[in-house]
Amino acid sequence: MLRFEDPIYLWLLLIVPVLLIINLVSWRSRVKKLRAFGEPQLLQQLMPDVSKYRPTVKLCILLLAISILVLMLARPQMGTKISHEKRSGIETIIALDISNSMMAEDVQPSRLAKSKLLVENLVDHFTNDKVGLVVFAGEAFVQLPITSDYVSAKMFLQNIDPSLIQLQGTDLARAVQLSAASFTQQDKVGKAIIVITDGEDHEGGALEAAKEARKKGINVFVLGVGNPKGAPIPDGQGGYIKDNAGQTVMSVLNEDMCRQIAQAGKGTYIHVDNTSAAQEQLNDELTKLQNGETSSVIYSEYNEQFQAFGLIIILLLALEICIMESRNPLMRGINIFKKRFSLVVLLLGMGSLVTFAQTDRHYIRSGNRLFHQQNYAKAEVEYRKALSKNARNPQALYNLGCALTMQQKDSLAALQFQQAGQLETAKLRKAMSYHNLGVLFQRHQMYGEAINAYKEALRNNPSDNETRYNLVLCKRQQKNQPKQNQQQNKKQDKDNKDNKDNKEKQDKNKKQQSQQQPSQEKMSKENAEQLLNAAMQEEQNTQQRLKKALSAPRSRKLQKNW
Repeated sequence: MLRFEDPIYLWLLLIVPVLLIINLVSWRSRVKKLRAFGEPQLLQQLMPDVSKYRPTVKLCILLLAISILVLMLARPQMGTKISHEKRSGIETIIALDISNSMMAEDVQPSRLAKSKLLVENLVDHFTNDKVGLVVFAGEAFVQLPITSDYVSAKMFLQNIDPSLIQLQGTDLARAVQLSAASFTQQDKVGKAIIVITDGEDHEGGALEAAKEARKKGINVFVLGVGNPKGAPIPDGQGGYIKDNAGQTVMSVLNEDMCRQIAQAGKGTYIHVDNTSAAQEQLNDELTKLQNGETSSVIYSEYNEQFQAFGLIIILLLALEICIMESRNPLMRGINIFKKRFSLVVLLLGMGSLVTFAQTDRHYIRSGNRLFHQQNYAKAEVEYRKALSKNARNPQALYNLGCALTMQQKDSLAALQFQQAGQLETAKLRKAMSYHNLGVLFQRHQMYGEAINAYKEALRNNPSDNETRYNLVLCKRQQKNQPKQNQQQNKKQDKDNKDNKDNKEKQDKNKKQQSQQQPSQEKMSKENAEQLLNAAMQEEQNTQQRLKKALSAPRSRKLQKNW
């Protein structure tokens, strides 16, 4: 793993384009002066030893040497030893509410911005602890798996905004449940869930989720952000969000509910305002948790690599000195610049950019290795790091969609495939993005959207037989979908009718029990078989309804979009 100990010096690379522009202006001025003396062809005959290529090559070598010198000042280091260290600390999952109501500005600069600043300061106080990040609104997703990499935690934190989750609302129960399932399996380690929210729970079930977390030995802390008097929610267009009646929505901090959740999770409720009191109180509460040994895979030794960079600089400067601006009379028969000039200039001119051009590709390759090892959560982290370097990299978006799909995060995966398809220029890769998007839509029985995605894939790759087959199958499923719903309803009505008939027969048999004693055992046996069949049928119907509910899209239409 390559890193820079003093990356602040990398800003000096801006000197390279400045020097290039200065040289270009000087060259144009020199050309104008030469044309004042005569025609270029005549001047070339009068100065046969002057080369128009050598000064350019010398400039490229010099700029490359300056770029490598800047890299050397930044102290490049290579990780040489991977160690599994055991540290004494706690595990913390931060569940951050990113619903639209968190954009209210009753806490400066906004509820969400204040929460992100609080989390960043909290991470700065961590030393031997592990931290994970869950974001939630109408749904909840793991934004960062639990890790001891605080740099990645801060990087992911900066990219959080309400647009990450299309389904708005506030589902606190789902956030607590997902956070509780995101810890490691290590015992005797203090575990805490820090829920940062404005306390508007649109779904319910948060108290039960906090109690279940407490049974697992996890403390639930709740940080309430906002003003109990309420504040309007900006809509991003200079106005405020309105409800169905046209009234401006006032987002009110529900402190009572926040206290109940914290009490159920055996934690503490902390009110977040414009002061730093909440930060200090939270740090004090976390220090009370039990510290346990946590294992982390880290690079424990880094070797300085400036020696190699310095050697390259010496070789480049020596080469620049050896190349004279005019031709050597003793070597007129050898011309290495005429035929290969373009290639030499291209290689030397782009040399200073190679290190930074490979940054996002490095993370993609690392993510690909983790993906092939079926470590999809860590692969997701690497792909998101690549996107932090280049947010418009379609390959990183596509690979991130694949990693999310393998973790059954279909909603987020569909968003990545859609963005990859829009940004991709290669037709085959664009077709792959839309094909995967169609598969996700078809899996959730969104046949109209799936058909459109498959059609877009075939426009870019008409020879893809698998996409063509899926398109035909999807059209057939869309056509049969109303019939299946009708058949399901008829079947349920028939089952209800059979159950009613069975109950009537049972009542009738009870009345005849005192009159027909010889046939009592026969009738009871038949009734028992009928009741058993009815119970089995009802169980099958329940399983079918459950299967249908699980296979349906997870998205829900909420009346409140804040």
